[in-house]
Amino acid sequence: MLNGKTILITGGTGTFGKQCVRQILSNYHPKKVIVYSRDEYKQFEMQQEFNGAEMRYFLGDVRDVNRLTQALQNVDYVIHAAALKQVPVAEYNPMEFIKTNINGAENVIQAALANEVEKVIAISSDKAVNPVNLYGATKMVMERLFIAANNIAGGHWTRFAVVRYGNVVGSRGSVVPLFKKLIAEGAKELPVTDCQMTRFWFTIQEGVEFVLKCLQRFQGGETFVPKIPSMRIIDLVKSFGEDIQIKLIGIRPGEKLHELMCPADCAHITLEFEDHYVIKPTINYLSPINYERNLLGEEGKPVATGFEYCSDKNAWFLTIPELKELNQRC
Repeated sequence: MLNGKTILITGGTGTFGKQCVRQILSNYHPKKVIVYSRDEYKQFEMQQEFNGAEMRYFLGDVRDVNRLTQALQNVDYVIHAAALKQVPVAEYNPMEFIKTNINGAENVIQAALANEVEKVIAISSDKAVNPVNLYGATKMVMERLFIAANNIAGGHWTRFAVVRYGNVVGSRGSVVPLFKKLIAEGAKELPVTDCQMTRFWFTIQEGVEFVLKCLQRFQGGETFVPKIPSMRIIDLVKSFGEDIQIKLIGIRPGEKLHELMCPADCAHITLEFEDHYVIKPTINYLSPINYERNLLGEEGKPVATGFEYCSDKNAWFLTIPELKELNQRC
């Protein structure tokens, strides 16, 4: 699907963006891959690894709709990964998160429509479901904007979808790099907010693979949720060594004990596929779409009434040895 196509990745110098470029170049033969981000030094660093003839680097901010519109000329597919993500920072700087995560998302939509981009897929977070912090609230609004964009497209053929997933092992700002740093500095105990805490947990490689697959699957208006494992925070600490102690520090502002990706309130519009769930749009003005069969020919079925997909009720939990192996890879 990506062979001979031009793909633009917003936030392309981030953890997701770099891995996405790596996997696209390894598995496909695109016409162009455009990295769109606002950090010139990160782009310079990235060019040292990815400098093929198909690579393009555009300086720009998703807050700038004119620059986005220029960058999206002749683009086939957009992967929207640009976002501000740190939960405590969002609580202190709410308007900055609104400008990037909400206004920036609307700018991507308008620029894509103006350029007749074929498909746009946005990266969201489990924190968008029943949000208790500002970051999650901005992601919730971003999701709504992207799903509704299918209904306001009018005569444009551009289609939009969302991928929602959990915590990525080893990504910037995640707990694994922090724990590794503390242990390297000689720490004998690691900070834990609450011993009952659980999280959805998978690798950036798995996340990128899922997004690229959903880019091929989607018809317009879907929210895709991967079936991924959960982990217990106390098991994560133990994976760094049985002699490591826990230092309880209390839940931070805007933090949840458990993460929810498919809420019970959406069970009536949720479909289960072999390796993922799809939440259908609540309002759909597109021509009739059979969401139970996607563009890859995969078939899904409705979930049971009251179904929810939550990190503490997940049937799939990572063991301590599995967590240890993941830590070593990141």
